[in-house]
Amino acid sequence: MQRIAVIGAGAWGTALATVARRAGRDVVIHAHEAETAAAINTEHENKVFLPGIALDPAIVATDDLAHAADSADAIVMVTPAQFLRATLTTLAPAPGTPMIICSKGIELDTGKLMNEVAEETMPGANLAVLSGPTFAAEVARGLPTAVTLACTNADTAARLATALGTPSFRPYTATDLVGAEVGGAIKNVIAIACGIVEGRALGQNARAAIIARGLAEIARFAAALDADPRTLMGLSGLGDLTLTCTSTASRNYSLGEALGSGTPYADAIAGKSSVAEGATTAPAVLTRAAALGVEMPICAAVSAILHDGAGVDETITDILARPLRAEG
Repeated sequence: MQRIAVIGAGAWGTALATVARRAGRDVVIHAHEAETAAAINTEHENKVFLPGIALDPAIVATDDLAHAADSADAIVMVTPAQFLRATLTTLAPAPGTPMIICSKGIELDTGKLMNEVAEETMPGANLAVLSGPTFAAEVARGLPTAVTLACTNADTAARLATALGTPSFRPYTATDLVGAEVGGAIKNVIAIACGIVEGRALGQNARAAIIARGLAEIARFAAALDADPRTLMGLSGLGDLTLTCTSTASRNYSLGEALGSGTPYADAIAGKSSVAEGATTAPAVLTRAAALGVEMPICAAVSAILHDGAGVDETITDILARPLRAEG
């Protein structure tokens, strides 16, 4: 586990490259944009996606995907969720090479989780999922962070945790890939809802209610996929949900806040170099939820506001007018 390939040079990919290098690994990072790769190699900074963070000069960047994956002992996939399938179809790692999925989302066209996309694209791949409460800039600065590293192979999980673990970056191993993914993906949608509450000045009580009822939606969805409910009480569930739903450093929360304050969706995302994954996860999760027979009113409300032209106030009124029911 000495040579680590990080596929994706956004903020999170760059932060994970710093983690691997801090752990003493040889790191190559793949950037889709040649200019980003050049800047990392010459200026040792990713000024577009993670500005102000000095990178170890030993981190090597390339825009050649095949070169990045060549001879890697482990591959860290950090592409945006909607581009994972396309990236995997052109990636050719050695058979059995561990692949850690760090993209948090659900495929829009199919409703599939990222590990399902990977398994479909690369049957028999040695997969793991890394998720948890992680703001990229804090991770890159070496601030204390704990994550879930889920892998069905306990030996692989232990080796990966050792390869990436440092005193400031603690991977806790697990076996529930589905639960780790569901928590990481759907919390982005709930964070948009929390941002809308903030933008509309509806108060802290309302935000707490959204977090709690959002967790209930996540739990119902995960249960329908036979995930371990304990996963959702851990770092990749409650931990990630809490962080993303309470800070303007979250891209998804900030998007929701803009929408809640009256900014049209197109204007809210204009000029942004980073992706608010919850915007595409919202309709994607509804596709899968419909197939599973799972009701997800908060996710449906967010999707309607983002993609169906629903008004914020009208949608909030509809949510509050839902019939009273038992909690659960």
